[in-house]
Amino acid sequence: MSMYLHAGQGESVRSDGFELDQQGDSDGHQQLESTQNNLNVISNRQSLLSDANSERYDSDYNASIESNASSHRASIGSHDSEDECEECQHRLQGVLGSPVGGPNNSNPELLIVLRRNENEDLTDNSSTTDSRRNSVTSTNSVSQSNAQEGLPSGWSMQLAPNGRWFFIDHNERTTSWIDPRTGRPSAPAVPSRKLDDDLGALPEGWEERVHSDGRIFFIDHNTRTTQWEDPRLSNPQIAGPAVPYSRDYKRKYEFMKTQLKKPTNVPNKFEIKIRRKSILEDSYRAITTVPRVDLLKTKLWIEFESEVGLDYGGLAREWFYLLSKEMFNPYYGLFEYSAMDNYTLQINPFSGMCNEEHLNYFKFIGRIAGMAVYHGKLLDAFFIRPFYKMMLGKPIDLKDMEAVDSEYYKSLLWIKENDPQGLDLTFAVDEDSFGHTMQYELKPDGVNIPVDNHNKDEYINCVIKWRFVERVQDQMNGFLEGFSDLVPLNVIKIFDENELELLMCGIQNVDVKDWKQNTLYKGDYHGNHIVIQWFWRVVLSFSNEMRSRLLQFVTGTSRVPMNGFKELYGSNGPQLFTIEKWGSPDNYPRAHTCFNRLDLPPYDSYQRLREKLIQAIEGSQGFAGVD
Repeated sequence: MSMYLHAGQGESVRSDGFELDQQGDSDGHQQLESTQNNLNVISNRQSLLSDANSERYDSDYNASIESNASSHRASIGSHDSEDECEECQHRLQGVLGSPVGGPNNSNPELLIVLRRNENEDLTDNSSTTDSRRNSVTSTNSVSQSNAQEGLPSGWSMQLAPNGRWFFIDHNERTTSWIDPRTGRPSAPAVPSRKLDDDLGALPEGWEERVHSDGRIFFIDHNTRTTQWEDPRLSNPQIAGPAVPYSRDYKRKYEFMKTQLKKPTNVPNKFEIKIRRKSILEDSYRAITTVPRVDLLKTKLWIEFESEVGLDYGGLAREWFYLLSKEMFNPYYGLFEYSAMDNYTLQINPFSGMCNEEHLNYFKFIGRIAGMAVYHGKLLDAFFIRPFYKMMLGKPIDLKDMEAVDSEYYKSLLWIKENDPQGLDLTFAVDEDSFGHTMQYELKPDGVNIPVDNHNKDEYINCVIKWRFVERVQDQMNGFLEGFSDLVPLNVIKIFDENELELLMCGIQNVDVKDWKQNTLYKGDYHGNHIVIQWFWRVVLSFSNEMRSRLLQFVTGTSRVPMNGFKELYGSNGPQLFTIEKWGSPDNYPRAHTCFNRLDLPPYDSYQRLREKLIQAIEGSQGFAGVD
């Protein structure tokens, strides 16, 4: 049991595994007055670190009065020499486990007497006291001599059993946690265990400690509360942004599912056998040569060549994930990154120069996207906002260009806000293609139509239409043709462009707090188990990319549904992320993607868990079956 009481001037003193008696000491160093024979004995023993969310560490106590208190307190006599004073303080240190007194003793302070149990008579345990005292003194003699440098005259310092230095003013015969050299409370002589992560500092006023059973807990000195959960989970910069829950989206999604008709007169499942090394080519042949499109609406049964595994949904998710990585890879020339980053995709207007069959591939990609929406899967890609607007048949405006090409946006914005007549612009634009410059007229005879203050808005609209629509119209038509084979275009028009992105691609950033709140535990694991605490600390220390890879390792996809982890699906419908105790510390974690389950061995250290988990994630390519 770990309790906290107030000692002296607001100081918090911790005792591990002891029961507490409280005793007033009017002088903090003089002989204890006989009027203080009554001790407050704790009757309502609460565990500070219960499974409740948090409890006050200055708990309310139902005190009972113990009559014969004199047999349970240490008697301190007056003395004349400093040596006797030190011996007295050693006795206090050994028996009480903490210093008494404070910077001044004008007010009575609380003397905390620790004892192993209610029946232990402290006056009969001088040998135990001496043993503790000698242990502390011998162990810390060298470090103590160094630490005492610079103390004022008449001061010394000792190490309490809780690993914290206290200071003795022999002039005033008082003790205190406050270091007279700095005016600040002392820190533990031996730092608490530091795990090998890079989570950054705790919020102001917070402290991290290790419980006697090895579990980590956190103290909020601002509100005087404790909790198991790392407060850094509430920091979006560390844990990821919160899930943008939308009730409207939920209703729209449910309505869309009612509009997607189930096929009739088709087999129960559609089998796709592919090779990992040729996933794009094999998938292209399987999807484009299907005799009936309705077959793609049946249950998908994915089988990777030379791999043992039954697809209950996990392999299908992995297939969408891996195929997405290939389809949208700019290496194939069908898509390219936008000018703003290296992950937001747009259609390559020159895709035909890279692949003569490019329009057939765009139709194939559209089918894959439609299959993902139909079957509730996610693509591992993010497109520019105008791409989703084109799918919805919405007009694209100047604001949409800002996130795609900021320099182009600034140029058009300047034209909009100023008179462009002096720029000698016409309704024609130049475009570079593989080292050649081509001119494109935005309207008939546009090269001879100058841009002025009267027609500049028309010019801006023409440029935007050319930039996002006309250059890639054929490719987009092929994509939409394939998509509508599975999902009618009028059905998705109930969504806006932001919701359509979430429908197709999920959430990019992983919110660890939401993840943790929507996780189940099996076996002997529970939310406060030491191994589970280590697991979430590892996840918190991961980059967003590594979190996504862990998610893909366990669920088959790196994307999170629109409304967060509570909407994860398994082979039999909704299935939360699950962690089950399995194996021995020598085993690697293993995953069951069909059931969103991670089998996590009971590792004996944080570092070992982290190493094994990373090795499992990085070596997870290939499905070896379920034990």
